[in-house]
Amino acid sequence: MTEKFRRHLPVVGLIVFLVGGMTGLVAYSPTLYRMFCAVTGFGGTVRSGVAPEQTSQDQALPLVTVRFDSNVDSGLDWDFGPEEREVRVRIGESKKIYYFAKNNSDKTIVGRAVFNVTPYKAAPYFFKIECFCFTEERLGPGEEARMPVVFYIDKQFLKDPEMEDVTRVTLSYTFFAQDDLSAEAVEAARDLKGGSVALDEALGQEGAEAVFDNDAPRK
Repeated sequence: MTEKFRRHLPVVGLIVFLVGGMTGLVAYSPTLYRMFCAVTGFGGTVRSGVAPEQTSQDQALPLVTVRFDSNVDSGLDWDFGPEEREVRVRIGESKKIYYFAKNNSDKTIVGRAVFNVTPYKAAPYFFKIECFCFTEERLGPGEEARMPVVFYIDKQFLKDPEMEDVTRVTLSYTFFAQDDLSAEAVEAARDLKGGSVALDEALGQEGAEAVFDNDAPRK
């Protein structure tokens, strides 16, 4: 080890510590994640929008198969998955599907889900409502929840030459256990069952307008 490198070793260590700490905080908090995206451009800043109205001409737009995937961390005693494995939707068409979750234990458990869309190049065109990801979700002993997910693929998808070979898109969620939470933190977590029922009812109201988000970067 050279004398010059030895003199800079504390600085290198501090940089590694700061980067590691910020990465952990960003991964844990959706608010910090979005602030981080806005400042750095990593992941893209969040874009919100309303699903476009369908016209008679839209019936001629291509169909895309959307597949739904689910994963559960080994430390989380839940069943979790989609009610249907895939659907066919037209570009620009909004579609509602459901995921289900069940707490198989005899105690209240809090989980947190993350999601991704593949192929990654299609992710910037995949919009969905804020549902059950990036928030702490609570299920009581033996409790079950049915969670709505509404999504659409933006029509700009058709203008991107890189999307010409994309006929299938996968939406995948992974649930992780949130351990060592205080009783207050458990109580403060979102009621996954009750919150999902309320969201589904709100989406079903006549004239209801769902707001969709997407934070994947576009060129």
